[in-house]
Amino acid sequence: VQLQASGGGLVQAGGTLRLSCAASGNMLRSNALGWVRQAPGEKREFVAVINRSGGLIYYSESVEGRFTISRDNAKNTVYLEMSSLKPEDTAVYYCAADIDVNKVRIASPQTIGQGTQVTVSS
Repeated sequence: VQLQASGGGLVQAGGTLRLSCAASGNMLRSNALGWVRQAPGEKREFVAVINRSGGLIYYSESVEGRFTISRDNAKNTVYLEMSSLKPEDTAVYYCAADIDVNKVRIASPQTIGQGTQVTVSS
């Protein structure tokens, strides 16, 4: 599966951004679609994941209540609505895909797309 992310940018603290990721190729391997992020000098960390039916959704504790993940299976696209952004949310955000949602939850998915930079100024 191939992943194409978009929607990053520069935003002030407290603002909102919406990331999108279009998946293509072997969609059997994209039962779980989600996001991981990596800040400079830090390890990659899990952000959010959703399964194909939308019945399983997980967030990291650091974004729970502020970020919302959703997907449109007709468009093979996953979204991440980010609100109440904080400077510590600054990172490169990567779209992730795997058969298993738990692989995304440990930030070790089978497929990672190219990243999109999110910068939150204070």
